[in-house]
Amino acid sequence: MQTQEFMGHLKALQHQGLGTPLLLVVMLSMMVLPLPPMALDVLFTFNIAIALMVILVVLYTHRPLDFAAFPTVLLVATLLRLSLNVASTRVVLLEGHNGGDAAGKVIQAFGEFVVGGNYAVGLIVFAIITIINFVVVTKGAGRISEVSARFTLDAMPGKQMAVDADLNAGLITQDQARARREEIASEADFYGAMDGASKFVRGDAIAGILILLINVIGGLAIGMAQHGLDFSQAAHNYALLTIGDGLVAQIPSLVLSTAAAIIVTRVTAARDMGQQIADQLLSNPKALLITAIIVGVLGLVPGMPNLVFLLLAGLLAGGAWLLQKKQLMPEAEATEVDQPEAMEGKEAELSWEEVAQVDTVGLEVGYRLIPLLDKAQGGQLMNRIRGVRRKLSQELGFLVPAVHIRDNLELAPGAYRITLMGVPIGEAEVYPDMELAINPGQVYGVLKGIDTVDPAFGLEAVWIDSSLKDEAQTLGYTVVDTSTVIATHLSHLLQQHAHELLGYEEVQQLLDILKQHSPKLVEDLVPKLLPLGTVLKVLQNLLWEGIPIRDMRTIAETLAEYGRDSQNADTLTAAVRRALSRQIFQKINGMKQEIKVITLDPNLEHILQQAVQGAQNGGMGMEPGIMDRLMTDMKEIVQEREMNGETAVLLVSPSLRPLLSRLLRSSLPSLNVVSYEEIPDNKQIMVTAHVGRQLEQAV
Repeated sequence: MQTQEFMGHLKALQHQGLGTPLLLVVMLSMMVLPLPPMALDVLFTFNIAIALMVILVVLYTHRPLDFAAFPTVLLVATLLRLSLNVASTRVVLLEGHNGGDAAGKVIQAFGEFVVGGNYAVGLIVFAIITIINFVVVTKGAGRISEVSARFTLDAMPGKQMAVDADLNAGLITQDQARARREEIASEADFYGAMDGASKFVRGDAIAGILILLINVIGGLAIGMAQHGLDFSQAAHNYALLTIGDGLVAQIPSLVLSTAAAIIVTRVTAARDMGQQIADQLLSNPKALLITAIIVGVLGLVPGMPNLVFLLLAGLLAGGAWLLQKKQLMPEAEATEVDQPEAMEGKEAELSWEEVAQVDTVGLEVGYRLIPLLDKAQGGQLMNRIRGVRRKLSQELGFLVPAVHIRDNLELAPGAYRITLMGVPIGEAEVYPDMELAINPGQVYGVLKGIDTVDPAFGLEAVWIDSSLKDEAQTLGYTVVDTSTVIATHLSHLLQQHAHELLGYEEVQQLLDILKQHSPKLVEDLVPKLLPLGTVLKVLQNLLWEGIPIRDMRTIAETLAEYGRDSQNADTLTAAVRRALSRQIFQKINGMKQEIKVITLDPNLEHILQQAVQGAQNGGMGMEPGIMDRLMTDMKEIVQEREMNGETAVLLVSPSLRPLLSRLLRSSLPSLNVVSYEEIPDNKQIMVTAHVGRQLEQAV
């Protein structure tokens, strides 16, 4: 009952915000007020327990940021230990002439039992522990903390760019992006704090050495001068108490230093330290087998402890055999194939249910990519694909069909294939245990890994180990995981083939939604003025040229206005494009008032118009040489615009726009072909390039 009441009082103090000030008051009191030996025993035991608890929390923490309070805990524990050193020093110097348990049972135990009551041995043990703590652990941890803090700050821009890229691709929501940005900022704060906290740990080790020397020298002086002890007795009493005091402080200090070193040397992964070491250290049976052979050979050398060496060699060889056996087991079970049920005396009749329907959008994966689809194994691919569908549906203006995913044993283990109407439109090979570092155009170093090309946009990239992620971001690379690579590739292909995803059912759904707000408009449009197939063709034309169909009201009103005069889909598409001119302009040029365009030479434009009219009247059409030269010149100008970060826009007459858009868009998908009528009246045009001044010579 008393323990429960005490814990209740502690929680009440914590809720009132008095816990930390009270702890500071207690530590200051220990430095000023004398403590009885019993109190020292309790506090030293508490100090050892705190150190053990901290290192166990560090070992079982999945990620460093899960123990973000560690720098503060390290500082408080260090100050507590120094306060105890001051309090114990006072007791040792005041009561040390009595020997034994003058400074408490804990210090006596460490001074007599741990070092066998021999102060010479105690000094050597203390020196070794201090050297290990000061020279090895704290110095290494401090250096790693400093480097980690610097690289974390350097990598922040790259990480922020990766978050923005995932957000723009629809792979994450605004809340998830905000959480990731907060995590990036917290990571920088954590490693910065660890860099400072490591200095306290290093200073604590130096203070331990100085306190020991002061206590030994002061104890000899006090014992001989004030209490009349001879040198040997004074050295025995005060040295043992001082060494016990030093050891009872240095051992928890070494434990906390080790905890600090562990947490700053960890690679961020959602696993505890034991699991991480077991998965990586014991993952290669060849290493265990070679070690077993070497240890076995040493065990055969005369004079060596043969039994110990041979026994260990046998254990290592057995472990290697078990690992090899485990890895030879199939990593994924083959897809179950339905077997026809045995019929008694007759075969089952065929039915339409046995004719497989073609999936609108499909994703086939190799067996090594199956864990990416399993949430229980940490797979994020399903969530990424759902995010891609949501973002594309909002951008394009219609519901993107579901992606049907299945495994395909005919593919390479790490390969995937994206299909549309059962036909492959894209495929690539990925490495699920690695990260893809994409070169956005300007990087400051070379990464070690597997050179490849980003499957979505064709950029230079490198598959790297996850441990090199921070280094890659520091060098300017955009680093994404395997699920993001597949989802981005899927998003890019679905945008390119958006017009093929729209069918009769989707158009009818759009009209039904519009009918809820504008019933008269829909009733007069379909089927009175236009058949559903014509509306579908117009919408597909818009999507093919990258124009969303979100504004269905404007599209329907335009079709209702011009549908009385013509039912030609191309003519109606041109009319709808004029009605959507503000949307088209904003998509190309944003909120800018002036648009930079490329125009055709007047002579070339006249030649092309004559060719179009001739083709409509059954003539020869356009000379191939003209189109080849036009295509070459346009590629040079478009590449120049892209290098400058500008959008390439070709401004032509309304009669030429459909033809040039079809001819140029296949090889220049980033080129926007617009007509004069599609530029809003309140916008300005600046001609930056002319094409075809010499093309008329090719006629």
